[in-house]
Amino acid sequence: MSLFSSKKRVLAVAALVLLLLFLLRPGAYRLKSRIVLSMSAALGRSVDLSSVHIRLLPRPGFDLENLVVYDDPAFGAEPILRAAEVTADVRLLSLARGKLEIARLDLTEPSLNLVRGESGRWNIEALLERTAHTPLAPTGKAKSEPRPAFPYIEATSARINFKNGQEKKPYTLTNADFSLWQDSENAWGVRLKAQPFRTDLSVNDMGQLRVSGTWQRAAALRDTPLDFSLEWNRAQLGQLTKFLTGYDQGWRGGVQLDATLTGTPANLQIASSTVIDDFRRYDITAGEALRLATVCTGQYHSTDRALQDLACNASVGAGSIQLKGDVGLPGSGKYGLLLTAENVPASAVLALVRHAKKNLPEDLTATGTLHGSATIDGHGVQPQVEGRGEFSDLRLISAMDKTEIGPRTVPFVVKSGKWSGAPKGVHRDLPNLRPPDGARLEFGPVSMSGHAAPKISGWIARSGYEVAVVGESDVARDLNIARLAGLAALRATTEGTAQLDLTVSGSWAAPGNGVAAAFRGPRIVGTAKLKDVRVVVQGGGGPMEIASADLQLLPDRVQVSKLNAKAAGTSWTGSLEVPRGCGTPSTCEGRFDIHTKQLVLSELGAWINPGTKDRPWYRALESTTSGPAPFLAGVRASGRVSVDRLQMQNVGATGVVGKVRLDLGKLEITGLSGDFLGGKSTADVHFNLSAMPADCGGSGTLKGVALARWADAMKDPWIEGTATASYEFSGTCAGGFWQTADAAMRFDVRDGRLPHITLSEPSGIRMKHFSGQAQLHAGKFVVSDAVLDSGSGQFKVSGTVSLRRELGLKLVRETGTGGYAVSGTVAAPRVSASAVEQAKLK
Repeated sequence: MSLFSSKKRVLAVAALVLLLLFLLRPGAYRLKSRIVLSMSAALGRSVDLSSVHIRLLPRPGFDLENLVVYDDPAFGAEPILRAAEVTADVRLLSLARGKLEIARLDLTEPSLNLVRGESGRWNIEALLERTAHTPLAPTGKAKSEPRPAFPYIEATSARINFKNGQEKKPYTLTNADFSLWQDSENAWGVRLKAQPFRTDLSVNDMGQLRVSGTWQRAAALRDTPLDFSLEWNRAQLGQLTKFLTGYDQGWRGGVQLDATLTGTPANLQIASSTVIDDFRRYDITAGEALRLATVCTGQYHSTDRALQDLACNASVGAGSIQLKGDVGLPGSGKYGLLLTAENVPASAVLALVRHAKKNLPEDLTATGTLHGSATIDGHGVQPQVEGRGEFSDLRLISAMDKTEIGPRTVPFVVKSGKWSGAPKGVHRDLPNLRPPDGARLEFGPVSMSGHAAPKISGWIARSGYEVAVVGESDVARDLNIARLAGLAALRATTEGTAQLDLTVSGSWAAPGNGVAAAFRGPRIVGTAKLKDVRVVVQGGGGPMEIASADLQLLPDRVQVSKLNAKAAGTSWTGSLEVPRGCGTPSTCEGRFDIHTKQLVLSELGAWINPGTKDRPWYRALESTTSGPAPFLAGVRASGRVSVDRLQMQNVGATGVVGKVRLDLGKLEITGLSGDFLGGKSTADVHFNLSAMPADCGGSGTLKGVALARWADAMKDPWIEGTATASYEFSGTCAGGFWQTADAAMRFDVRDGRLPHITLSEPSGIRMKHFSGQAQLHAGKFVVSDAVLDSGSGQFKVSGTVSLRRELGLKLVRETGTGGYAVSGTVAAPRVSASAVEQAKLK
């Protein structure tokens, strides 16, 4: 029993000792200076530690805190390496021989600074050369090997920074895990896994960088044989361009880069392949995924800092694009390259354009081939570029737009240097073509639509593009070609010709708001002279025939002057102005000033909504669909309209002038004035065409109106006199507008007569003065507070007058005794006197 208890005590003591060895790390102050001196001698750099602890379990070794390895002062005062925690495992067999040998170093969250000095050398080079000259055994040496072995060095969650002299670059590698070991007697191996990052920008989706390889012992670093492989995968193209250039260029796609480097730094063989999957512009999501791939090989010479025998090839359908020659590193200004394109299908070029340019027709197809070559030479900042090529048998087809261009041969040249004027054959009025001095592609002049079509010339460069269009053209064909090129063009059926002198220009993506580059639309400026053009706008109503007009496209607006057109059965003259650059047409408010000699309101209504010629004039602007005409629903415009004579059924007005405003289906006419029935008329009216049915309303005044002329228009001389009135009305512009509308009117009639209504006068009621008010409701005017001063005396008038001209009036003498009742119709009234009135008459 006692023996069993003693064993338990021994086991308990052993367990306690083991636990203490796990938890406690005895200090090693006497070893600290020895370790610092040993590491300084091995690295050739000053080393500092804050503390050293001996660790016995799970493996004998040391725990080092706050390790700092200082850099060569020639590269700066900042340490080359910092590590808060370092674990050093001791090789057990070395202890048996009475030596202290490190088998493994584990660095937790170290920070490594790689600095390139003014001489062009890196601070890491001296350390690598020192390691190569140190007679150490391989990391996995034989047990009997008496030499110390190179330790296995591993770092987790490291950060690798890059500096150019004293300047710290924003580029860094984060979450880096790397391992370093001596692979064999004269070779070392390394593995790295990290995420590229920029400290001055918010970048993500940068993918993962993996590097692995070996290098061998050599007398000089430049002669060190090496064999490395590099893989950068899952990088998002937009974030990659932001990482390299400082902002998101606006392109999307998954990037995969694989490269191998073999040889020596002085003579390095490089082979790489780059693939971009689902390449597209950030705001284009439709269409099939596009894959871009290229393979390159070359030889790098460190003495010249140049790539020689560079050969890149990208297969494109049955053709290929190749780049060959020699080139220096970025910034060296050394170029000696040849770029060739052989038998590249036009359909492949269109696929690339479709993923880079919005608004192309969905069914656009292309046939033909691209051939060309260009040399890139130079030893300065700007390389000299010379070359030429052509699209042969180019044909573009869109069944949706009923457009076909070609087949055509489109030649082009590639050049650099200063612009020396328009290409030979270009219209003499094209001095405004101003390409940049750098490398550019120039094309034209070429006609894309056969005989009697405008000539097209232009240039494309890294900074942007510009295209000149000059000559007489067919308007319908030009609109189709514009849509084919992805330009905003009016959807209309057109006929006629135009004399064009236009330039279409633009720049490539500019920095956006930290999200993506801003792809600006093309800018079209110049002039166009229209002649005998007939236009039917889709959703816009009847046709417009433009006999002539001058269009001037300015950067901020479009001006139409000398307009001579025919629409709504009448001829119009005047000018228009529409702003540009405000996004969509519905956000731009146009301005106009137009005039016509005569306008028939019913014909205007029939023009806006064809097939409604017999509708009442007050329903002229009512849509027959579930809302306003699509064209009116998307227009914002205001201006002045003047009409010499405005005809409304059998009633006309002259000298009509008004301010008109159309705002997305809401029409307002203010200050409408004119001569009406021998008097003056002013009014403000509005129509809400976006409602269904449309809402109508307004108010106005009439002064000095000759009522006899109104009766003549009705072909019934039922009234005479001069009237003044004020009114307001509201309702829906549906069938039977007046039957459902509400209106209020105050009237004043002087020196008038009602010939059909006879009281005591055989020639009808005289109206020395007749004033009052009337309310329209449910198709009837209710007369109230009306006073009639006639030859038979003064009467208070009340009752109703329907829109069917049915009368129900009462005339009561001011004295309150006697009066009349008027019934029947306006054309055939019936008058009956009260008993008191009959007695008076007798």
